[in-house]
Amino acid sequence: MTSREIVVDITPPDEAVLEAPLAPSFDYTRSTGPILGAFFTGLRDRRLVGVRDSRGAVHLPPVEFDPHTHEALTDFVEVGSGTGIDGVVVVWTWVPEPTDVNPLDSPFAWALVRFDAADTAILLPLAADGPEDVSSGMRVRLRWSAERTGTIHDIACVVPVDVAGGDDPGGTDQGDDDEVPQPSGDEPVTMVVTPIGLSVTHTAGPAESEFLRAIVQGRVLGRRRSNGPEVYVPPRDYCPSDGVAMGEYVEVSGVGTVTTFGIVNVPFAGQEITPPYVTAYILLDGSDVPIQHLVLGCEASEVRMGMRVRAAWTPEADRPASMKAITHFEPTGDPDADPDTYADHL
Repeated sequence: MTSREIVVDITPPDEAVLEAPLAPSFDYTRSTGPILGAFFTGLRDRRLVGVRDSRGAVHLPPVEFDPHTHEALTDFVEVGSGTGIDGVVVVWTWVPEPTDVNPLDSPFAWALVRFDAADTAILLPLAADGPEDVSSGMRVRLRWSAERTGTIHDIACVVPVDVAGGDDPGGTDQGDDDEVPQPSGDEPVTMVVTPIGLSVTHTAGPAESEFLRAIVQGRVLGRRRSNGPEVYVPPRDYCPSDGVAMGEYVEVSGVGTVTTFGIVNVPFAGQEITPPYVTAYILLDGSDVPIQHLVLGCEASEVRMGMRVRAAWTPEADRPASMKAITHFEPTGDPDADPDTYADHL
């Protein structure tokens, strides 16, 4: 073996490795400001609003500051309104298998489209029967969504000009202007809420799988380093310090010490616990790495560094293979730990 070769001996686990779907998501809320506010208000009213810079170029979507002088821009330009807003495809890519987060249910193209009265391109879905019907330089026409609220989704898609007056590949053909539902109210758009989400399948490694199987049984499993006495919780497959495969599994206690903590006072979307409450780093007895979890069962103001806490387990019949197997930690009532026992883990 040369110095450039690395040999890794991986032993297959005795049991199947665990996996589960994960879908983290949140709603991102932001204020628009006057420039983007005009753009989103225009979309709600079926108008494309851009802005002109110091050299006469029209930016769509609008930008807040001049790319040349860096001065604030205020010269709004209506690029188009109603039906018949046409443009040209600059570049595109085909999406053969749309997911539930895509704007169209059937295969479509993402395209950078430069509308005729604009000098920059905007990314939009392009509805077409197949990739053979899409090309750079092709003419497309904008299709509005039937219901509009002042977001980029007020644009349903663009379609090839040669089919814009007939069958609509995107299923968004709207007919005449009078047939299209109009938005209620004329207040400008000042806030935009954008749902953010990600769907993945998480595959647990061998050590994580062992940890999850143990936690369903009401046990907390760690793993000792091969080159030292330290025990990591949750267990790793390889040591983060030296990259060497970890050693023996070690069951640690469900009782531990609060090493540091924070009090959550601000409510947010999807919050399951009413503030104030505490999230803390807890050093379990027998472990050398603290874990993060909730500390409940007392007033948030009573939580302190050195407090001794114990795991509160979900009922065995409902216990998931996740950290939610422990609902929270609560005070044991024992005297606080000596700071020397946890100072190195702050």
